[in-house]
Amino acid sequence: MPRTPIRIACAFAALLGPLLAAPSAAQAQAPVGKIEGSAFVHTAESARAAIDNALVGLPARVTGGAPFVGRLSAAPPEARARVPVVLFLHGSSGLGLAAIAEWQAWLAGLGIASLAPDSMGLPGRLKYSSPIDRPTYEKVHALRASEIALGAAALRTLPWADPARVVLAGTSEGAVAVARDTGPWAGRMMFAWSCEDNYFVEQPRTATGPEPVLNVISSTDPFFSPSNAWLGNPQALGHCGTALRGHKAATIVLVPGAPHTLLNLPQVRAATRGWLEDLLRP
Repeated sequence: MPRTPIRIACAFAALLGPLLAAPSAAQAQAPVGKIEGSAFVHTAESARAAIDNALVGLPARVTGGAPFVGRLSAAPPEARARVPVVLFLHGSSGLGLAAIAEWQAWLAGLGIASLAPDSMGLPGRLKYSSPIDRPTYEKVHALRASEIALGAAALRTLPWADPARVVLAGTSEGAVAVARDTGPWAGRMMFAWSCEDNYFVEQPRTATGPEPVLNVISSTDPFFSPSNAWLGNPQALGHCGTALRGHKAATIVLVPGAPHTLLNLPQVRAATRGWLEDLLRP
């Protein structure tokens, strides 16, 4: 596994200063957030649904034919091989975001399986548009953390999962739970999360275990970079560099001008592929 010091890669670095310019006073007023639903703890039934309805990607080595991307309940019942797996936590939009299935299909093309639990199967699940109060966000983060345990337990029963090569990953809301989790994992990937004090958490609580970590985020992320006028932290950098500054195997990729959902950008895929191949090579 890679053991290189923390490094930050940024394409077109000369553009970074203007993109991170401080917002004007006219932009400083936060929008009014919205909360729907009130459930934030899985029931036994919804915990099963989170896994049965999980989106999985299976490479050709597993299926013996074409790669499979679909719900776990519809996946091929047998496996031709055990392969590395990414356990993925989706963001607040859920698995309906087309970019997730597209990314899982791309992973399958690399020979890597993936499992993305469905957090939205909880009846009356708490949903929101930001910003809302931090205690409510923390209830959501606790729910997402519980889904890591559900996913890990499921992988132990699936014939295609190599238990020694499981990478924990998440984007946005899902990445908070990933950043906080202490593992053990082969590695962790946090997309579109900055690991900093801001409106989204009471405290970041980023774990700094020995496993390699990849953090990828836009330099102008609309929620977690300094370009957000209501971020709530004037000292924020907009990435996990501060939280991981003592980590000996951390990589940070900062993408100028990228959107919040950036999984499938060519430069993000290139960085992710290189990191995964370095991590998972025999």
